[in-house]
Amino acid sequence: MSGGALLMEAANRIQKELMITAYLFEYPTEDWWTNLLDYAEAARGVERPQTREVLTEFFEYVVESDRREFEDAYVRTFDFSQNTNLYLTTHNRTDFGKQSEEMLAYKQLFLDSGFDIDRELPDYLPAILELAAAVPEERTEYILSQVRPKMELLRDRLIEAKLPYAFLIDVVLAEAASLVGRSAS
Repeated sequence: MSGGALLMEAANRIQKELMITAYLFEYPTEDWWTNLLDYAEAARGVERPQTREVLTEFFEYVVESDRREFEDAYVRTFDFSQNTNLYLTTHNRTDFGKQSEEMLAYKQLFLDSGFDIDRELPDYLPAILELAAAVPEERTEYILSQVRPKMELLRDRLIEAKLPYAFLIDVVLAEAASLVGRSAS
């Protein structure tokens, strides 16, 4: 099932926002570019005004960018930078034993949620966001709470580098905050 099809099946506001954000963090493949306008349209329908504004502005930035330049910037930002890559266990990591333990904990998040991940490492941010979008809200809250410190670190580094992806992490952190205690009531 394509990401666009999953987006259309999103049962609630939080799932939709997490799917859109996960999409924007994905590498811009040919399929990514093909689905761009569908996701942009979905972003215009986001319920929360602040989130809608961030997402639509990011889509405007992508659409206005030269495709090749956007792809090159993505690679420089996430593939060639230790500080801003999307693999959450690699930040501030010199102890490979600890990194392995964290990787296993991320893998367990997927398994405990009834999913296995075979195309990506389990600490890959877009995969984690897709997982959080695919489970009930209580589980979403738990998953996002587990990755929050790493996302905050990545956000700080993206701000330091003056990269617009920091605003996307703000969307996820706002969603995480909106879930706290909500599923317990």
